Amino acid sequence: MKITQDRSKKLLCLFQQSYVETLLERFNMHKAKPVCMPLAGHFKLCMEQSPTSEKEKAKLKNLPYSSVVASLMYDMICNSPDLLML
Repeated sequence: MKITQDRSKKLLCLFQQSYVETLLERFNMHKAKPVCMPLAGHFKLCMEQSPTSEKEKAKLKNLPYSSVVASLMYDMICNSPDLLML
């Protein structure tokens, strides 16, 4: 965590860049392209997009989905309140 202070403007800033970079590396997303919103508002999810074959289901079982969500929520809630507005 990097902390900066600007006494003249009465600002205290917390930066979690290295934490987020570590998360990206851990979950093999370090080469992903940045976007403002990961999912467009008009995009709709449906059951037809769910895995149907046993091979697809087995592949998804190896994804650390809950770990990714928990790590991002930690950063969002504890350190980056500006992300709560997205």
